This record gives sequence, structure tokens and C-alpha cells, in this order.
Amino acid sequence: MSESRVLLVDDEEELRRSSAQALELAGFRVDTFASAERALEFITFSFSGVVISDIRMPGMDGMTFLQRIREIDPEVPVILVTGHGDVQLAVRAMREGAYDFVEKPFTAQALAGTIRRALDWRGLVLENRRLRAVAGKRDDIEQRLPGRSPVMVDLRYRVRAIGASDADTLIIGETGVGKEVVARALHDLSSRANSPFIAINCAALPQNLIESELFGHEPGAFPGALRPRYGKFEHGRGGTILLDEIGSMPFELQAKFLRVLQERVITRLGSNEHVPLDVRFIATSKLELEPEVAAGRFRADLLYRLNVATLRVPSLAERRSDIPLLFMQLVRESAARYGRDDIEISPSLASEMATRDWPGNVRELRNAAERLVLGLETERDDAASSASGARLADRVAAFEKSVIASALAAHGGALKPVYESLGISRKTLYEKMQKLGLDKRALTEEP
Repeated sequence: MSESRVLLVDDEEELRRSSAQALELAGFRVDTFASAERALEFITFSFSGVVISDIRMPGMDGMTFLQRIREIDPEVPVILVTGHGDVQLAVRAMREGAYDFVEKPFTAQALAGTIRRALDWRGLVLENRRLRAVAGKRDDIEQRLPGRSPVMVDLRYRVRAIGASDADTLIIGETGVGKEVVARALHDLSSRANSPFIAINCAALPQNLIESELFGHEPGAFPGALRPRYGKFEHGRGGTILLDEIGSMPFELQAKFLRVLQERVITRLGSNEHVPLDVRFIATSKLELEPEVAAGRFRADLLYRLNVATLRVPSLAERRSDIPLLFMQLVRESAARYGRDDIEISPSLASEMATRDWPGNVRELRNAAERLVLGLETERDDAASSASGARLADRVAAFEKSVIASALAAHGGALKPVYESLGISRKTLYEKMQKLGLDKRALTEEP
């Protein structure tokens, strides 16, 4: 058990220290955290350990922490530690996806037994994913970036190719397409997968504290700086730094960041000492940065240094054929997240989804799936909201394309079972595939 990893989160230092010592004696590798926010940086889709968290903590509490983990990977085992009066809350957490809970006071032996069972279960989950990938079925990347359209097949190919490298990467895409999902996939495919993944929203950093937030500071660097503080860059050493919406980074700060990219060192505010920085940088932008360079809002040298590799995440408008199956997947995920029964999606609703405009892309589509699961939006509401915006012929064609694409994918590209199951001739199937722009190789093969 010496290689088994346990993330222990508790704001009470004495309990945290004593629990860690007991678990280390039991053979576990234990990393302790005083806050859930810090521990969350170590949770990835390939995380091979177990999370133990107190249910009541300042800041992010155990229930919120559980939900954030499930957004990254719903199959990471989370064990919640509860007080006597929190049992009902823990039972609700179990319904929402917690692996188990232990009640204070607990013995180290009981907790260790629960951890071992959770580790065995997590090992089976990861091994099953690996075997599915070897067998040619959906792997981790396809599960996170689903779709059989050529643009998505190409995106997954590029993610796999770039992810294993240590190259700095620029991800371009509209709001809501899943740029951070792509960034996390790159991190998880790299040798840095077990190190922190630090996401920094460049548009949300306070202007008066932005340098301190990124580079850190020494005592006395500015009024109120009473003790030394690691910046986010230094905090992520060994891992990956995601700079979300880098086009929003102030122009005067871009020169300092360029130096970090080139030399991989930082200098805290109020210090002359250089701190080596071993990180991989991934940046995202909803805007094309070349026009920003031409307008003088973004440094050309920073752009050329940053985009060693560039990934473009397609909008839903560029892959309408993926929408029906993607919507059904999001409905299943939402039902599992909220502890609801699976909802059967009618063909008419699936076709309506493909004809609607989704300016918010996957994020907006996920919201629609959650509203449906929660009973806030019925199939009739969905159909009525889009019927006036799409011609009947377009809606029929979109539905026909989604049905044929699904059948081709289900039968591995074999045409005979497809046209037999659909009750049409081989010639008719060929004609419809040509008319609708369907390529069976793109629907059934992974490069």
C-alpha cells in the first residue's frame, strides 16, 4: 500500500496531523491540506487515490468540495468525516456521490479499512478505462471530449499528440466550448498529471494585486504585506498553469510574463532572488489574438512564444451532428449528479436540439440538460422554443442525420446492419449519407 495516495482535508491542524500519522503507519502516502481549494488542484481524471474531507470547514465545505470533484471525475472516491449531528447530511452526500462517510470519533483501523476498499474500487475503475481504450472503445479523452464529427476526431488526435509533450499550448474557442476541459486533458496526459493544475482567470485578477497574486511577495513589499506569500506561479511548480482568457491580461504585465515564459524564473515582489519555475503553461482565449496584436492590445512576441502548439475547439454550430448524442450524454450525467432516474430522450427532442442555436455552446447545452432532469423544462417546451426558428425540412434533415450517424457508430461502420435496421435499401443509405455529408470512417474510427 506504500504507493497508495490519500488526500486528507481538515481545517483542524491537530486532527489533521494525528490522522495523517496513523494512516502513514498503516502504509498510505498521505498529503494533508487545511482547505479544500488547495486539495482540488490535485484532482484529475487519472487521479489514482482517495479523498478524505471534513464535511464542515470554512470556505469551501465538504459538500461543495464533493460536487467540484464530481465535475472533474464522478468516480473519484470521496470519504466524508462527520460530527454526530451531521449524519443526515452525510447520508445526503452518499446519495449525491460520496463513496462513504465516517463519524467522529473514529479509529485509525476503521478509516484504513474504508480507504483500502475505496482504493481497490478506484483501481478497478482506472483499469476498466484502460481496457476499454485498448479494446478500441471510448477512452478517457473521448469521454471528456465526445463527438464523432471530423472536427472532434481531429481535436482528440491533437490533444493526444500534444498532451504527452511538455509544450506550452494556446487553446482558442468560443465561450462555453470546453477550453478548460481540453486544458485538463492535456495536463492529465502529461508527466505532470500528479502535480497541481492551477487555473488563473486573467480577467478576474484584481488590478492592484495582480503581480502579487501571480509572482508572490516578501514582507514589506507593499502596505499590508506582513508575511511572505507564494504566488500562483510558484504554487504550481511541477504542474500546469492555466491562464484563462489571456487576452485580458494587462498590457504592462505581458512583458513580465514573457520573461517568465522565456527564462522559467520568477522574482517575488520586494525581492531580488530568482526562483526557478518548473511548470507547463496553457493559455486560453475566446478571441483570435492576431487581431489583438494588430490593434496593439497584445504583444506579438508573447503570442509567438506562447503558441508553441495551438488547439482550436469547435463550437456546436461547427459540429451539429454531435448535438443529439452529446445532449443525451449530458442528460445522463445530470441525472447521476442529482440522483435522479435516467430520462428517456425522444427522437423528436434530440432532433430539436440539433436545429437550435447554442451561442453558449456546450455550457448552454449542459444547462438545458440539467433543466430537463430537474423538471424545469419539458420536451414540449424545448420543441416549442425552437419550432419557430427552424424550417421543417432542416429539422427533418438534422434528425435523419443524427439517426443514421448513431446507427453507423453503433454498428462500427458496417452498412448492411444499418440499412436493414433502418428499413431502407443500400442505395438509399448511400444517397442519404452523401446528401447529409456523413463519412462512416469519421464516425467509427479514431486516428
